[in-house]
Amino acid sequence: MAAPAACTRFSDNYDLKEELGKGAFSVVRRCVQKSSGQEFAAKIINTKKLSARDFQKLEREARICRKLQHPNIVRLHDSIQEENFHYLVFDLVTGGELFEDIVAREFYSEADASHCIQQILESVHHCHSNGVVHRDLKPENLLLASKAKGAAVKLADFGLAIEVQGEQQAWFGFAGTPGYLSPEVLKKEPYGKPVDIWACGVILYILLVGYPPFWDEDQHRLYAQIKAGAYDYPSPEWDTVTPEAKNLINQMLTVIPSKRITASEALKHPWICQRERVASVVHRQETVDCLKKFNARRKLKGAILTTMLATRNFSSKYEPQGRSIITKKGDGSQVKESTDSSTTLEDDDIKGFVGGGTTPPPSPASFPPTKPQPGFSSPPASKSALSLGTVLLQGAQARKQEVIKMTEQLIEAINTGDFEAYTKICDPHLTAFEPEALGNLVEGMDFHKFYFDNNVIVKNCKAVNTTILNPNVHLLGEDAACIAYVRLTQYMDKQGVAHSLQCEETRVWHKRDNKWQNVHFHRSTNSPSYTFAPSAHK
Repeated sequence: MAAPAACTRFSDNYDLKEELGKGAFSVVRRCVQKSSGQEFAAKIINTKKLSARDFQKLEREARICRKLQHPNIVRLHDSIQEENFHYLVFDLVTGGELFEDIVAREFYSEADASHCIQQILESVHHCHSNGVVHRDLKPENLLLASKAKGAAVKLADFGLAIEVQGEQQAWFGFAGTPGYLSPEVLKKEPYGKPVDIWACGVILYILLVGYPPFWDEDQHRLYAQIKAGAYDYPSPEWDTVTPEAKNLINQMLTVIPSKRITASEALKHPWICQRERVASVVHRQETVDCLKKFNARRKLKGAILTTMLATRNFSSKYEPQGRSIITKKGDGSQVKESTDSSTTLEDDDIKGFVGGGTTPPPSPASFPPTKPQPGFSSPPASKSALSLGTVLLQGAQARKQEVIKMTEQLIEAINTGDFEAYTKICDPHLTAFEPEALGNLVEGMDFHKFYFDNNVIVKNCKAVNTTILNPNVHLLGEDAACIAYVRLTQYMDKQGVAHSLQCEETRVWHKRDNKWQNVHFHRSTNSPSYTFAPSAHK
């Protein structure tokens, strides 16, 4: 009797269930193995859409994941290649991000931080022992196996991982996430396993106080800090951290890679292996509070291989009823783009970026250097097959938030009378229905420029505050969206009298060359526009 033919199709072995996340060329869905009833996460990549380079990366990721079998690493269980799709079957991790779990705990101490970094180091040690360098260690890639208390930390997302021989140091290309990049990568020097230990040092610093060791609103100053290893332990939050914890951080954040502690050595450090005797067990409420703010800035998760959104940043905050854009006139301040971003960069994404003056990836608005406050990051646009951890953490919601943020940037340009910024966000052939057009459909920029040149609000107000109420985004495929919202504008005139104006707006956005542009809008009522009739101020 002939032996049964081996299963070669995904559907022979697995039943597909609901979608968990989506990227440009891939989708992650829960699946159930027919033979065992066991649940997994299936990452389904549309290989028809992949370039030759992207296909090589996919094969590299699968090859690396097959090598790694460790309780602290998201495991690849199966890899099935069909004609137009490649299926990667991973552990189904349901506990969410480690950093989100920490802020939900009732108690969190230095000893807890020690246990967290120990699990991360165990995963890194396993990678390094198998000749693998992760290259993108960051909070977004640290997941929990389940919602159960004490669930294992799992390292995910090996899309940037590389294979090395022994302690090989070579130039493998520019890759990583800005705040976690090591000095040798920024200096474009040969690198290897020590880059992961540097990132562990950054993560441990955050685990202890809730904010990163390196931060600056300017990309180049941030990189200068990292290259110099310029970090400190400011009071009062670091006063309660044990010297042993600081000692481990110092050994991880050593600028010279050859002098940096290894994963094996770090696991033998007293603060790790003798935590019951060394690490403090006092609850760190301020760390939890700061970590909540840090997590808020990371709300829109990073994507692999992103392109920069070269648009003006803005100062924003959430209001209970909507999103508020606050613009003050005359204070001379300019909000710069921060670099504490979850955006992952690799090779081609960085051309002209390091030291070249290209706009850094958008991220939170300006904060004090040592203890950043919460902001909202622009979700980057993926241009490759996404790795598991990334796909699980983004999708349609990220694109919706991106559209909301671009709408806020456009309104900020209107509030400040910045026509140049406005034209960068709008399509040159923008069409519009608005009361000032007297029922006509207007096209192009000239009609709008008149109102920018004669903006009564900008010229006669101390401050303007615009709140977007009930934003509702409809995605029209990958590259188009429509947003409807109520726009409430508050302003103080020079006499100190408060005014409020309200209108309803609908805007159509189209994405070209990975940049959103407003192509059409419709506004009701003769209320906040590029100008305001004098009667509105009486």
